[in-house]
Amino acid sequence: MILYFLLCIISTTVGAISGIGGGVIIKPMFDSFSGMPVTAISFLSGCTVLSMSIVSLLSSRGGGVKVDKRRGTLLAVGAAAGGILGKMAFEWVKSLARNDGLIGVVQSSVMILLTGGVLLYVVHKNHIKTLQTQSTVCCITVGLVLGVLGAFLGIGGGPINLVALYFFFSMDTKTAALNSIYIILFSQITSFITAVTQGSIGQVNSAVLTVMVIGGIMGGLIGRTVNKRLTGKQVDKLFISILFVITGISICNCIKYVTLLMN
Repeated sequence: MILYFLLCIISTTVGAISGIGGGVIIKPMFDSFSGMPVTAISFLSGCTVLSMSIVSLLSSRGGGVKVDKRRGTLLAVGAAAGGILGKMAFEWVKSLARNDGLIGVVQSSVMILLTGGVLLYVVHKNHIKTLQTQSTVCCITVGLVLGVLGAFLGIGGGPINLVALYFFFSMDTKTAALNSIYIILFSQITSFITAVTQGSIGQVNSAVLTVMVIGGIMGGLIGRTVNKRLTGKQVDKLFISILFVITGISICNCIKYVTLLMN
């Protein structure tokens, strides 16, 4: 139980600082050692990230970095709808696979591709021409895609959100981080409601859920405090380091799940 708490508080602290949310760390880590079903891990991860995002946004009020209210809200609305679709996609894959090992392979493989792609983008982002998207339809569509991926993977969006905010909206590192958390909040609310109403939360231990949510709350408070003291370049370096770790963990998890399927 202490290990779960420490993992959640560290993950969500880093998530609140960089805007990745924390689920992108929690999900693959729990896949690697918890022994819990994939469905339960996705739900627990989502609840933890949801608690972090609420606290982070409340803590950011009055600060110098602001949420882009128009575009951020359009993205969040799209992400909310995407959260529902992503959860439905997960349940569809689960019904087809009928095997946690196969679901784990699919999620881990998608994670490897996404985090690897994000890593390449972030390393070279200073040489990539970005856009200043204002279109309502484009904002909602981008949010929809982010919501689908975040809910399907149980990670809240995180790194994918940041790359979309960098590329489509030319946001700086800290502005992108806060807007990413804003998007994560909406996608995780809808994902949570969908999971509860459909009864697709798996076998969740209430004590573990409580400990993880408390870790998420504390991580949100600590992360936003630290974020205010760091420069954009320092946040970028943290983000790149995290991506290397996540990609490595996802590769190990994919190998583990493939081995389980073969036995």
